[in-house]
Amino acid sequence: MSDQNTTTLDSQSSDGSLDSELSTWRERQVDAWRRRLAFLKQEPMGLAGILILLAIILVAIFAPVIAPYEPTETDYGNSLAPPSAEHPLGTDSAGRDIFSQLVFGARPALQIGLLSAISVAFVGMNVGLIAGYYGGYVDDALMRLVDFAYGIPFTPFIIVLVALWEPSKWTIVGAIALLLWRQTARVVRSHVLNLKEKPFVKSARTVGASDRRIIYRHIAPNVLPLVFLYGSFAIAWAILTEASISYLGFGDPTAVTWGQMLQSAQQSQALARDAWWWFTMPGMAIMLTVISAFLIGRGYEEQLNPELQEQ
Repeated sequence: MSDQNTTTLDSQSSDGSLDSELSTWRERQVDAWRRRLAFLKQEPMGLAGILILLAIILVAIFAPVIAPYEPTETDYGNSLAPPSAEHPLGTDSAGRDIFSQLVFGARPALQIGLLSAISVAFVGMNVGLIAGYYGGYVDDALMRLVDFAYGIPFTPFIIVLVALWEPSKWTIVGAIALLLWRQTARVVRSHVLNLKEKPFVKSARTVGASDRRIIYRHIAPNVLPLVFLYGSFAIAWAILTEASISYLGFGDPTAVTWGQMLQSAQQSQALARDAWWWFTMPGMAIMLTVISAFLIGRGYEEQLNPELQEQ
């Protein structure tokens, strides 16, 4: 009877200790997330990036209201018209309004950027979590897969896929998801190698928590900031990739995208014809969107790594 009482007391003490430790850990996580979100006030770069990206998102949402013309509406009698009151950013060789194309082009750019970021974050986080937690043969196999992905040339790989499949934004998103997850996976894996030895993970393992619960309930929240960081960079890379692929002539010819606008301007020799507005405007739109994503990532990175704030 005495042994049973002792066992019960020990079990209650162990459960109480675990609950206390997990509660403390949750409080630390809440405080950490509050500090990370504070970069909106503390990091001008991050705030500037968010404001620029928010403005582009609003333009994409309200494109039918903002654009004065349909992006594919032609007017050959008004081709290559310079910026004016009727056409604020001029027209192309077919008389299509550049401003309307620019506004509607924000939609596929953001769709490709955000979908690619989500795909890269999902694949990279899961590969990193599994490799770092299990180690051994699992880690070796997944890291060799990462090494293999690093050995594939990025742009030629996407061109081959787009050439083999139907050119579309889904093809570009799929191609980006197949390769850009590699860096996220490596960073997450190195972080998990350290986290899995922490007391809160050992305590969860002691009370019989499953591997899945430990990975996604206790470890994953600690790596989400890193995943968000690399996801913001993936937005920029995805938009640049779509523009590059479209400029090279491998994009969807039926879609109105900034890359497609550049490709049309190049084919029609807009520079030689002194139609500077045709290629300048989509180039500036791409630049602003990419810069906004990098500013968000850089500002958030400084919150994750305070040493960068001193540089």
